[in-house]
Amino acid sequence: MAYEFKFPDVGEGIHEGEIVKWKVKVGDKVEADQPLVEIETDKAVVDIPSPKAGTILKINHKEGETINVGEVLVVIGEEGEKAEGKKEQKVPYTGSVVGFLEEAPEEGEKAEKRVSIKKEAAKRVMATPAVRILAAKLNIDINSVVGTGPEGRITEEDIKKASGTEEKEEKTGIKIARKYDMWGYIDRMPLKGVRKTVSARMYEAHATVVPITNFYDADVTELSELREKEKKAAEKKGVHLTFLPYIIKAVIKALGKHPIINSSLEGEEIIIKKYYNIGVAVDTPDGLIAPVVKGADKKDIFELAKEISILAEKARDRKLDLMDLKGGSFSITNLGSVGVKYFTPMVNYPESCILGPGRIEDKAVAREGKVAVRKILPIVITYDHRIIDGAEAARFMNDLISYLENPEMIFDGEKSQ
Repeated sequence: MAYEFKFPDVGEGIHEGEIVKWKVKVGDKVEADQPLVEIETDKAVVDIPSPKAGTILKINHKEGETINVGEVLVVIGEEGEKAEGKKEQKVPYTGSVVGFLEEAPEEGEKAEKRVSIKKEAAKRVMATPAVRILAAKLNIDINSVVGTGPEGRITEEDIKKASGTEEKEEKTGIKIARKYDMWGYIDRMPLKGVRKTVSARMYEAHATVVPITNFYDADVTELSELREKEKKAAEKKGVHLTFLPYIIKAVIKALGKHPIINSSLEGEEIIIKKYYNIGVAVDTPDGLIAPVVKGADKKDIFELAKEISILAEKARDRKLDLMDLKGGSFSITNLGSVGVKYFTPMVNYPESCILGPGRIEDKAVAREGKVAVRKILPIVITYDHRIIDGAEAARFMNDLISYLENPEMIFDGEKSQ
């Protein structure tokens, strides 16, 4: 018997996904747990496996389309069987705070009249399949478009006009598709995938967190020398050693002295984390993604460097597991790699703090009455003022900077690797 496989909830808070790539086609035989399709959800691309063995009788969504949790992905059955799943009925909303009431189906003249009205409405919308596809692509409700073609037929130009896109003919006679508003030419792109998720998270953080940002400078000359010494050993291990693993180690050391920094607010309780899961923001072509290094306090410099590199690569290739994105207690976002000195990062809610290292520069500074050229790291912290006072944030940063300026303190005399 044909089985309708619906898009499952693949993670906490997931409501929809975008079809990235089908790995099967109608008529293919599949085994249980065989990957059927790649779907992009909440910053990750996940494989959806088949719930059972059988033959693919029907595929309900095309690549690039959005599917909601609970909608039918595919129909699976026996070879030669018809894909006749249960047809969903459109039922008027009859919900209340208590529950839902079922409406009795319409019978007799009422039902016939409703069917007649629906058929008549369908007839009024006259458009070719190509025009309907264009309307769907541009997210235009074709029922709301007034057709200018023969007998009211809707044309491609009608759809383009409704979306703010028209064809303008130049003096050369070449028609060029242009999108514009009243001020000039524009491009439109859908808010979806990672960008949509980032947008929602940033809005939630902005509406919830009370952010304050403090700005500092750290002299990382000695840290830079230590890194240069250990780069060769790192290369032998196939590891690219940046400043970030050292910053993570210094952060963990400072968090140990200031546990309130490693916290979140849930209702009327402050949750102080006794673990150190450090989120590291990664710039990808699809948007900002922050995978989490779990148990960072239990890993040495080389292990941190290697894991950061692996997570960053997976983030750019959209191969992160959903669990790679969850469980963070403190985050770091580094804009120094793109030339930024100071900035005001947004807290990765529900965390309470985020650290923002900037670009390291050589600067002439006074040292023991003399001018010396030192490597200076601009570094900022944004914190949720509902939980953390400015004085406590300052004490945390003073300790953090002390560790960065005296790297031997980070490791308590032990080797960094």
